[in-house]
Amino acid sequence: MKRFGSILLAAVLGSVITIVASQWLVKDQQQGVKIEHINGVPTSQVAYRVNEQGEMVPLDFTGTAENVTKAVVHIRSTQERTTRDNSQIPEQFRYFFDGPGESQRPQQSTGSGVLINKNGYIVTNNHVVDGAEIVQVTLYDNRELKAEVIGTDPDTDLAVIKINEKDLPYLSFVNSDNSKVGQWVLAVGNPFNLNSTVTAGIISAKGRNINIINSGNRSGNGEAARTAIESFIQTDAAINPGNSGGALVDLSGGLLGINTAIASPTGSYSGYGFAVPSNIVSKITEDLIAFGTVQRGWLGIEVRSVDSNLAKEEGLDVNEGAYIAGYGNNENKSAAKAAGIKPGDVVVQIDNAPIKSSAALIEYVGLRRPGDKISVTVDRGGKTLVIPVTLNNRDGNTSTVKREEKIEAAAIGFELENVDTKLLKRLDLTQGVRVKSLDNSKLKRTGMRDGFIITHIDDVPVKTTEDVNKIIKKKEAGDLITFAGVYEDYPREYIYALRM
Repeated sequence: MKRFGSILLAAVLGSVITIVASQWLVKDQQQGVKIEHINGVPTSQVAYRVNEQGEMVPLDFTGTAENVTKAVVHIRSTQERTTRDNSQIPEQFRYFFDGPGESQRPQQSTGSGVLINKNGYIVTNNHVVDGAEIVQVTLYDNRELKAEVIGTDPDTDLAVIKINEKDLPYLSFVNSDNSKVGQWVLAVGNPFNLNSTVTAGIISAKGRNINIINSGNRSGNGEAARTAIESFIQTDAAINPGNSGGALVDLSGGLLGINTAIASPTGSYSGYGFAVPSNIVSKITEDLIAFGTVQRGWLGIEVRSVDSNLAKEEGLDVNEGAYIAGYGNNENKSAAKAAGIKPGDVVVQIDNAPIKSSAALIEYVGLRRPGDKISVTVDRGGKTLVIPVTLNNRDGNTSTVKREEKIEAAAIGFELENVDTKLLKRLDLTQGVRVKSLDNSKLKRTGMRDGFIITHIDDVPVKTTEDVNKIIKKKEAGDLITFAGVYEDYPREYIYALRM
């Protein structure tokens, strides 16, 4: 009996403890974090969007991502860089010294590119392949191929390269003018060497000018270059280093733009990325493939975007548009001046396109070719005038730059431009051609710098870019070529020699 009583007491105590514990657990569950696992429809099937037919369809990125990643490639560029240790030379004199401590080392950069036809043409950013001696492309199936640079355009930061392969997957262009703020987009590229990365976001804004293209370039008179065409699509799809040259696509997989830049204090994604619109990309790639250089129309003006401050300052009758500040340094080559457009005019429309900023004007004109005719609507002191204009090229005429002329200069690594007669006169020169940019390490290693004015090649005077191309064209591999000339701010003569 005593033993039975002990067992009964233990049972009662156990029951009491169980009841108290269960009540405590229930109370804790009610006050704590509740985790649930629901077997249901994936979240991608819960969100919907309206398609072009006005139908509600599931918001699903998987099909688009699968198709687009096959047409986006990884690009690795290799170039030799020359470094010098001039630490023992006083800083104010280092500019004049080359040679001592000079060493060469290969440097690699990576980015992305987009296949735009089945025969291996790829569009990417100019800064991805700029100055590269070797360009290698890795396809979605991990095949590695060497690529040839077909042409580059620093003014839009675009380039076209080509691999010798056929029947490749590619993306088709869509009309970027039809894209809308708030529209879903995908960014596809290779950030941080992470191949085939897809991010999603919306178009945050259109027509952005962030002054990033050619921001470091200077013209001969020291002024910042104003030839860049910037009318970016802004997106909040995550873009990081390595995404440059990759695709921005709509949900049907159409190419809306080429991812180019990010706005970030750290160099990595901080909320916004910028892409060159497909309408600009399409025109530039067509020119580079057909001519080797871009055929760009020029009005020959300096412009500013109109805002309330400028309108008040200049007494304007409009609050938006592109204000004509002048004709620049090449007044005699200005198509706008020849047509009757005057400083102080505000361009408000070209053809049927409204012009609300200088970026819009530069984009519209930059997509036209020399010889194209446009109708420019200006506000002049409150009066509206429609002025027909025939666009020129940079040299002030309507001729097309031939592919052969571009190739010869590009083959040894520089881009040239003719020098204004006023500058030649100021420097006491009778002829000369300026080096606009250098993109070949062999030529850079001679010590030549951007802005060098070539007056003679192998003691032969050169007056135009055509003169330079004719001389280079006659050279063969192994031939020595010498360039003599001056810099605008350093009047003594410099001579550089290069083995072809």
